[in-house]
Amino acid sequence: MRILGIDPGLRCTGYGCLDVETSGVAATLVEAGVFRIDARLPLPTRLSTLHSDLDATIEDLSPDCIVVESLFARYQRARTAIMMGHARGVILQAAGARSIQVLDFTATAVKKAVTGNGHATKLQVQEAVRCHLGLLERPEPHDVSDAIAVALCASWRMDQPSELAPSSLPEAG
Repeated sequence: MRILGIDPGLRCTGYGCLDVETSGVAATLVEAGVFRIDARLPLPTRLSTLHSDLDATIEDLSPDCIVVESLFARYQRARTAIMMGHARGVILQAAGARSIQVLDFTATAVKKAVTGNGHATKLQVQEAVRCHLGLLERPEPHDVSDAIAVALCASWRMDQPSELAPSSLPEAG
């Protein structure tokens, strides 16, 4: 199975693609990187750029599923959550247009799965990803290691169907 993990952002979106055995035990890093988007561009242009870059990557990598981090918002940072929601929406749309299943996990669940600590630091996540995949160096920048960590989390939970609920948006009420 091929899993594409994505860490959404409007300036830097990380991605990490893993090939995993169906048991979810062994994972191999296929490709990882970032989409860098000029923050000075208008929001619609940034979203379009993200979509183009992501769509080309999906075309090249042909993932079986895409995994993103769940949106988390604090009252003090509501604007940031809204902006990240735009990027996440582009990711969901790109996957939906190709009928690719989308899964999501909270940041705490990903950190706990990868490091054993739901409140791990970025450095701890990077080091855990490096160790789990047998990499010589930590994935840089953090957006890349976060994306790989999301994919790893999904790979380990493949044998737990209740954990792999497809991403869904709340219904308008």
